[in-house]
Amino acid sequence: MSGSYQPPNVERGRERGFSLIELLVVVAIILIIAAIAIPNLIKAKASANEAAAVSSIHAINTAEITYQSANPTIGFSALLSDLGPTGGGYLDAVLSGGQKSGYQYTYTQDTSTTPSVQYTLTVDPLSRGVTGNRSFYSDQTNVTRYNQTATATANDNAIQ
Repeated sequence: MSGSYQPPNVERGRERGFSLIELLVVVAIILIIAAIAIPNLIKAKASANEAAAVSSIHAINTAEITYQSANPTIGFSALLSDLGPTGGGYLDAVLSGGQKSGYQYTYTQDTSTTPSVQYTLTVDPLSRGVTGNRSFYSDQTNVTRYNQTATATANDNAIQ
């Protein structure tokens, strides 16, 4: 019977590919590596955000000094946005908008004197423990202070 159908000769042991057990082992290894790596990545991101916040605070303090020198009858700026591209052009649009790299920047001008000779800047993480761990504070003294658990104030430790 030369015209009859004969199934192909397939041997189970010679098929190429991975068994279910092999795939499960690989997935388990990947999950273990991810469980170790992801928290470290989050910590690294928070540290980078904190470093960016400190750098931004220095930029704001420098911009305020420059603004005050250029506007001696006004003193320090009334708003953070006054230092941005549409204001004096001392800061970029993102930073003068009040939020950058996982931190919220809250600027307050002291209006008790004219020209203004005092301001405060508080910088808090948008999500403590995720976007950053420390809050920061600075003012016209150009000293940056930090607090690990709450919004930083003038009474907190200075960054060394």
